[in-house]
Amino acid sequence: MKSLLKFSLAAFYLSLPGQALLAQEVNYRTSAESPSPIVLIVELLVAVLVIVAMWKVFTKADRPGWAAIIPIYNMYVWCKIVGRPGWWVILMLIPLVNIIVGIIVCIDLAKSFGKGAGFGIGIALLGIIFLPILGFGSAQYQGPAAAKGAAASGLPQGA
Repeated sequence: MKSLLKFSLAAFYLSLPGQALLAQEVNYRTSAESPSPIVLIVELLVAVLVIVAMWKVFTKADRPGWAAIIPIYNMYVWCKIVGRPGWWVILMLIPLVNIIVGIIVCIDLAKSFGKGAGFGIGIALLGIIFLPILGFGSAQYQGPAAAKGAAASGLPQGA
């Protein structure tokens, strides 16, 4: 009786679709291939281009250019260039909030250099293209745009 039960269970399992997969060996190894040297060189060139462009933008705004390469400090300087309070750096460290704050700061940066909101959206989405245009182009720093907007609306300015 016991062998009949084993036989019927085995026949049941073999009759189910996909049971042939049970006999296959599963390989959980992943291959950690390093990227090609060309990819690394392109990534390095992109990083250097963005750093140099931010350096130029900072110097056009009468801020130290070396501030572009200091990770958290460059966000603080960027906030000061556009006229936003320094505590906005904390907002830039909060997930999902940083996307909205980053777009606002990019738009303010464009307006601080006499460009429109569309250019600011371009900085936010395609910084590799729009930051060099801002840094190496003929745009002149006109002062913090956010401070001008707060002064025009009668709102108190941030610290």
